[in-house]
Amino acid sequence: MSLRDSARSLVRALLPEETRRWITLQQRKHKLQWPRAGSVRFGDLERLTPISKVFGFDRGQAIDRYYIEAFLAANAAHIRGRALELGDATYIRRFGGGKVTQTDVLHVVAGNPEATIIADLTDADHIPSDSFDCIIFTQSLQMIYDMRAALRTLHRILKPGGSVLITSAGIAKIGRRLGRDDWGEYWHLTSQSMQRLLDEHFPGGTVEVRTYGNVFAAICFLQGLAAEELLPEHLDTVDPDFEVLVAARARKAGGTP
Repeated sequence: MSLRDSARSLVRALLPEETRRWITLQQRKHKLQWPRAGSVRFGDLERLTPISKVFGFDRGQAIDRYYIEAFLAANAAHIRGRALELGDATYIRRFGGGKVTQTDVLHVVAGNPEATIIADLTDADHIPSDSFDCIIFTQSLQMIYDMRAALRTLHRILKPGGSVLITSAGIAKIGRRLGRDDWGEYWHLTSQSMQRLLDEHFPGGTVEVRTYGNVFAAICFLQGLAAEELLPEHLDTVDPDFEVLVAARARKAGGTP
């Protein structure tokens, strides 16, 4: 927290609300904001189209991917046994290591050479229950209109004690549009909605939700800048009011913790 933010927190704690309202009115009346109103320089960000239209992939590592990989690295111990990932097994290979004994890849339509399972998670009765120790489910929940049906399937096909590692878009440009591809993009979640959804679908289990990002990282991500263009403190400072990425680990009840 910066000195300025610390001072604001102290003022909020010490001064009554009526006094704080009066101070705010005086700031507006006498233009005492800092930076002064009308003096902000927008520079390269004064534009109506993003610097990169492809999330910064053409400039380096996308900022949300930086956060996704930080989340998976922090939860690598849970990527073990029989593991399932959507689309390809990139993250199982990177973070599972020798802990993974069997790798499966799920794709919604046939034709993916890596896919071992073809299924729509909203209607996947052919996938046996209690099958997987870990499911890596990154940046996919927002693409599924019936999220609750997909979450019921994820819970069902996990082994007791198994975990699903979920990431989903918070503050982000739209990545898919119905009509441009086969599935569309329907939702952007907050940490509160993620918590409630997973609490509902993982009864008796454990749910841990966390967020990544801050106002500067959010602006840079929306502009399509790459993670390499930011300093570590720009990326790693977390402001809960600016959720660039929402991530969660949900563990199914039972099994060995």
